Amino acid sequence: MTYIRVRLGALGVAAVLAGLATPPALAAPAEEPAAALTVEEQRLDRAAPQEILRRSGFDTVAPELARALGKARSYAQAERLVVRHGGELWRRSVDRAQGRGPTGGDLSRDDDRPLYWARLGMTREVRQWEPEFGLTDTQRSKLLTSLERTSRGQDTIRYPNRKGVKRILVTGFDPFTLDRDVRISNPSGATALALDGTVIKTADGPARIETALFPVRWQDFTDGTVERTLRPYLPRVDLFTTVSQGRVGRFDIERTNGAWRGGFPDNENLSRTETIPVKDPDSQPQWTPTTLPYKEIVAASTGRFSVYDNTEVTEIPAGGTDPVVRPGGPTPGSTARAGGGGNYLSNEIAYRATLLRDRLGLRGSLPGGHVHTPVLQFGTGNTDPATGTVTDPQFVQNRLDIIAQVREIVRVAAEASR
Repeated sequence: MTYIRVRLGALGVAAVLAGLATPPALAAPAEEPAAALTVEEQRLDRAAPQEILRRSGFDTVAPELARALGKARSYAQAERLVVRHGGELWRRSVDRAQGRGPTGGDLSRDDDRPLYWARLGMTREVRQWEPEFGLTDTQRSKLLTSLERTSRGQDTIRYPNRKGVKRILVTGFDPFTLDRDVRISNPSGATALALDGTVIKTADGPARIETALFPVRWQDFTDGTVERTLRPYLPRVDLFTTVSQGRVGRFDIERTNGAWRGGFPDNENLSRTETIPVKDPDSQPQWTPTTLPYKEIVAASTGRFSVYDNTEVTEIPAGGTDPVVRPGGPTPGSTARAGGGGNYLSNEIAYRATLLRDRLGLRGSLPGGHVHTPVLQFGTGNTDPATGTVTDPQFVQNRLDIIAQVREIVRVAAEASR
């Protein structure tokens, strides 16, 4: 940028000396200042994220994108670079989780955190980038959207055209509550990386699993990221499940999802307390049900953690004003205040996915719902974020056990959905 200013200054002097005025059409495009860093991006410089990146080899990801962008000479070229680097980050993360390619360091392959922090490094580079050719706010926003989509696997969902292969779609989430403990991993995200593109054997034959990740941000959900990602695929799959981290020591198959946001802060420390905003709100139901085969899942031996059919919701009864907890599910005419999975983004992705299923006319034919995993816990003696390490053997084993049990739950669900 210094070079540009000096060069234009010299040209301006030359023009004056020559008695010429610089035509307005030849002036450099006005540049809009780079946006301020987000709350998520600001956490990136803390010690734990930097250690996670270094010990996984993902500390080179953002600098590589920055160097590539530095050579871009047009917005179209920048867009191609962002799409390519975002897709490479997703593929590299999946390959690492599934044992392909170099480890890049001593951090266990099953770890989802390198992807999360590397993505934030990339978005920070795009947000602060000031190219010589100028960049409008709209163009920068489009680049960030492309980067988010490609680095989350949302644009690489592919199923074989062969008959006899079931198609399964699984989603996961980023880490969250990072101001409480910035070391946190999300087992649903780790599961998405471990299962993407894999084939499991069922009693009916093979089943192909494709996955995608979603951010823990209210605004992205308001903007329709769930529907935009899932709508092309729900009519073509045989089963889907959204997955997130839930309670300590247990899995929950959430029976009912509610149309309410409860206000818990997201990864940008923003809150939303309102009815979940969707298109065509006049036809929006207060509740949507799971169509996963919950009885078969709960009855099966899928792993070390107990699996529950969770029927509890919180509602305002018809004609009432105060919230009431209903262990057996919602009553007729009630207003949602929490689904089985609460009223945070776990509940919201389940609500949006199952509402989309229903609006596509697939409730009677497509098994789908939400699975809550156990909380991923650090090992004994490593629970204090101020003094603890970013990983430990028990932490890794807990994550591996959760991943394996989600895989088995998906297999049971696929077999039960004949």
